[in-house]
Amino acid sequence: MRPGVVAVLVSASLLVLGAAPAGGPAHRPLPARMADTGGGTQLITAVAPRTGSTEGRVTWWDRRGGGRWVKAGSAPARFGANGLADGATREQGTNTTPTGLYDLPYAFGIRPAPRGTAYRYRPVRQDSWWCQDNASGAYNRWTEPRPADCRAAEAEHLITYTAQYAHALVVGFNYHRPVRGRGAGIFLHVNGRGATAGCVSVPAEAMRRILRWADPEDRPHIAIGTSGGATAITRY
Repeated sequence: MRPGVVAVLVSASLLVLGAAPAGGPAHRPLPARMADTGGGTQLITAVAPRTGSTEGRVTWWDRRGGGRWVKAGSAPARFGANGLADGATREQGTNTTPTGLYDLPYAFGIRPAPRGTAYRYRPVRQDSWWCQDNASGAYNRWTEPRPADCRAAEAEHLITYTAQYAHALVVGFNYHRPVRGRGAGIFLHVNGRGATAGCVSVPAEAMRRILRWADPEDRPHIAIGTSGGATAITRY
């Protein structure tokens, strides 16, 4: 067969397979392919292969001059025990991680903030709780002490999660204008023994690196989603 015919057939095969040309859209950094990145110059992406996945990858990015996104670090991640769910319709108690784009209001931890942390860092004390009681005025808020209208069975006693909450960042899911029944207490935190109850978790050293990297003046956000489909991270 003539070489020219081979070249034509190979090119056609690549098109059928959906191969992108060098330098095409598939080769752009993930943040450059997203609908929104929050408007700042720092972004954390948390990507799972599909909604049923409990593991994936967290990557943190910096936006440099000219709008170019550069990877600053990456680590394996864990998600909810029941995978991920669209943040706009997620229901509390489903053990799913909400997809979407969220701000990161503040950091906290049982252990002191890693040296170099610029974020406001709230120390966990013996009477620190996160209220998840839908009937409480403190729903989806840190409380010290736990208010009378927030049942202990519907709240997290933060200091008891010695591994997970050694260091953490609050994820702004359902935080600024809480919708009852949507979910509360979603964080980026240190790994526990397995999948989470709806948070995103990473190894301890990765969490420390993220806290040293994150700068509130750069308005970092976190985008959570899947590789494709209706909850694809590029949609957020």
